[in-house]
Amino acid sequence: MIASRRHFLMGAAALSAAVVTPETVRAMAALQASADWALATADLETDVAPRAMRLVHGRAPAGLTGTLFRNGPAKFRRPGGSATHWFDGDGLMRAFRVNDGQVTLDARFADTPKRRWETELDAVVTPGFGTVGDARARVGSTDDVNSANTAVMLAGDEVWALWEGGSPMAMSASDLSTRRFVTLRDDLKGMPFQAHPRYDPDGTIWNIGLDADKAIIWRLNADRSLHTAQVLDLPRASYMHDFTATARHLILVLQPWVFDRPRMPYASRFQWKPELGTQIMVVDKADLSRRRIFELPAFSYFHLGDAWEDASGTIRFDVAAGKDVAFALDGARVLVEQRGSVPGEHAVLKLVTLHADGRAELATSGITAEFPKSDPRRAGLPRRLTVHVAGERPDRPLPTGLATWDWDSGTSDYFNFGDTQIVEEAVIVPRGPDETDAWLIAPSINLREGVTELHAFNAARVADGPVATWRADLALPAGFHGIWAG
Repeated sequence: MIASRRHFLMGAAALSAAVVTPETVRAMAALQASADWALATADLETDVAPRAMRLVHGRAPAGLTGTLFRNGPAKFRRPGGSATHWFDGDGLMRAFRVNDGQVTLDARFADTPKRRWETELDAVVTPGFGTVGDARARVGSTDDVNSANTAVMLAGDEVWALWEGGSPMAMSASDLSTRRFVTLRDDLKGMPFQAHPRYDPDGTIWNIGLDADKAIIWRLNADRSLHTAQVLDLPRASYMHDFTATARHLILVLQPWVFDRPRMPYASRFQWKPELGTQIMVVDKADLSRRRIFELPAFSYFHLGDAWEDASGTIRFDVAAGKDVAFALDGARVLVEQRGSVPGEHAVLKLVTLHADGRAELATSGITAEFPKSDPRRAGLPRRLTVHVAGERPDRPLPTGLATWDWDSGTSDYFNFGDTQIVEEAVIVPRGPDETDAWLIAPSINLREGVTELHAFNAARVADGPVATWRADLALPAGFHGIWAG
């Protein structure tokens, strides 16, 4: 059926927030020393004017020109009340602009209604993924709680700041100023447009938005105008931060973290029920009514890699698979508290294989991994390499290294900075026909120096370390996702 606000439930925005203040608990926690990784969730108080980054290692790659746009939370705490979950900080758009070996950095907060109201109050009052908020919150629609803090999409002379529960926020690509919430059709205003769109080789863009056991399937033209929006019934109401796609199919992974009851914060709506297993729903792009369901043992996830399909109809895709949802519920709270041990096991890179006869398999690399990425030219097409961050350990809650995994050879090419760096998601900048003929561009937080750095790796020789490193004169909090504009 064709999507409309009338047919799609928007219950999250209509819920009122309970009055809960975490300040007493926070004050007790403050008696303990902050962890050495606390810069990852430090507050940034103002926008960052353009400034040069200094080359401190190696030689700038010849011909590397473009901009790495990255998004992530950067303001969590205010005197009158604070966010209690990593996913709920105000969104900060960063731009690392690379030209002829020189790099500049600038960053601006998305000027959302949430941020404006909380700045006026000097208190975080808005309910979010894991933050309860309080009765001072202004919640009339999903975009009143939209923090625009998760990912980035290119749109002509704009970048869209994406957040999984509401509209994209359009910002200027040149100076990062906020322009407007994007409405793709008048009757779809405020509908959820998630943080991980998938791209076809012809420029078509697919995305989803969720409400319980329904999904809106967005299809955009290459110019970012709306092609179609349809509602799809799901076999279960499962939390999904990501989906993936082949050239012919959309793939929705329904983990057993399932909707229990409508309440806030958002994460409290779901219950982890591993006995249900994980379902994978494969939907024909040409006819959304054509779908198949595959069954696998239970795993949790936030991020999937691009999927591909062979001539036999077998579909493969990778996933940063977890054992449970301990990090989502409790670990991300520890990060904002900036002290303590993060509960739960780190995600492991695994490969899902869906056979045409209905069988499903899950194979593991054995490698701790998050933020799986692949050559953007091969989106939906056969590939062998996955780029990912690595190095998380039980006593280190955030990545310290970067790696590629080769699914054909079963080998890892891995560089670890050690405990002095927090490594963020890399983007792939192709420079030749092979998957390894590319640059991997990744920022990090240098904890020893207290600054943000930008690194360029040779995808064919990751273990050699960065070929070039540029250093800023300040540290930005850890971001989530980015995209390269060449």
